Amino acid sequence: MVWLRRTTHYLFIVVVAVNSTLLTINAGDYIFYTDWAWTSFVVFSVSQSTMLVVGAIYYMLFTGVPGTATYYATIMTIYTWVAKGAWFALGYPYDFIAVPVWIPSAMLLDLTYWATRRNKHAAIIIGGTLVGLSLPLFNMINLLLVRDPLEMAFKYPRPTLPPYMTPIEPQVGKFYNSPVALGSGAGAVLSVPIAALGAKLNTWTYRWMA
Repeated sequence: MVWLRRTTHYLFIVVVAVNSTLLTINAGDYIFYTDWAWTSFVVFSVSQSTMLVVGAIYYMLFTGVPGTATYYATIMTIYTWVAKGAWFALGYPYDFIAVPVWIPSAMLLDLTYWATRRNKHAAIIIGGTLVGLSLPLFNMINLLLVRDPLEMAFKYPRPTLPPYMTPIEPQVGKFYNSPVALGSGAGAVLSVPIAALGAKLNTWTYRWMA
């Protein structure tokens, strides 16, 4: 029955990764990333870093296989591209949804787990820190390639968007000088305890299965 248990593990990864992606797309609105990565990039960076690391490290430790975190992030990326294609098919512009970049950060988490010979604590501390540090950098590069996310936000308003989430012009200069640096710093600090939470959830799951 080993094959059945392993198949169930990977099926769970698919289900949770898809739901994590739905959280990204539907948190406030279906283009949460495009609107709010520009409006408050630090908040976006922290939320994405922690969301990625908790699920990725949970399933990486659950399977014990380096590469599972990248697999998890790949499913999230594919699902978001499917959503992007769906909106494009409905007549919205190609840049209406910008796909977050999760995979490189997940690869760093996998690499840490592999390089430390499957050391759980190293994965939590080093891997969690690397995810928090790298994700804002990769996503800012990604956003710079989008034609004009604010134009998309204002040109295609969402009637269901609550007033407090209305896209606004980013005030980068007034509040902080470098949203990438601040997002990386905050993400690196917060991703470690969230990674530890993911590892603890893994322990609870094993106890439940026993």
